[in-house]
Amino acid sequence: MTKGQVTATATRTLADLMRLSGRKALITGGTGHVGVAVGEALVELGATVAVLDVDAARCQERADALGRMRARSAVAIPCDLRDEQATRGAIHRSIEWLGGLDILVHCAAYVGTDQLPGWVVPFEQQTVDAWDAAMRVNLTSAFIMVQEARTMLDASGTGSVILIGSTYGLVGPDPRLYEGTTMGTPAGYAASKGGVLQLTRYLSTVLAPRVRVNAITPGGIWRNQPEAFHQRYVSRTPLGRMASEEDLKGAVAYLASDLSAYVTGQNLVVDGGWTAW
Repeated sequence: MTKGQVTATATRTLADLMRLSGRKALITGGTGHVGVAVGEALVELGATVAVLDVDAARCQERADALGRMRARSAVAIPCDLRDEQATRGAIHRSIEWLGGLDILVHCAAYVGTDQLPGWVVPFEQQTVDAWDAAMRVNLTSAFIMVQEARTMLDASGTGSVILIGSTYGLVGPDPRLYEGTTMGTPAGYAASKGGVLQLTRYLSTVLAPRVRVNAITPGGIWRNQPEAFHQRYVSRTPLGRMASEEDLKGAVAYLASDLSAYVTGQNLVVDGGWTAW
């Protein structure tokens, strides 16, 4: 047999490929809308998770909720991702409690509704402080966490990193969507999410062959946005609606599990066709 050939083996069922029993996962932004869906998906498939977020009380509430799905399935690890040493320490605390690490999902981000000074304002009023804060949380923390977790992910044998992108990491914002609202897409958000996608590609080759690295790019998720924005968004979405958090569960299950064992360096776009026009 030549190098690179694969021998024929008995195939596993789809249920076996999807199963995450015994695997350990870490979720940043674990109390946010996307992070909640990610945690539920991973615990439902059998994983044990560490929930990382800046608010200690909310972190514990989310870990308790996951624990009601399955006993001792989650731990709360409060962490401010703006602090490099705190972030590195949170990785170690998570690994210690979990007893290893197989899956890392980075959901944490400043988004277009956050009340950060100099953030959701016209471009000429956006500040370097807001830009730097977004880069630190949205992008730099992902770099730090994967760097710190690499050894354990490599030892896993099934290591999978999932970074959460955005359609605005792929295309420019459409200002017409936001007319008459207080919403917007700051430059720092778009640039950091574009960086997330390139970091995904970079890490997929640097961490190969032991660790897979992929991204999920959601479209706009319904969160009681102003009706004018909602109608404009839906009108230009081929599937005719905004996303729900549930729409991301299948993507997470696929990329975290052996369903995607031969997939790395990819960006799975879950946007209802938004970027297909």
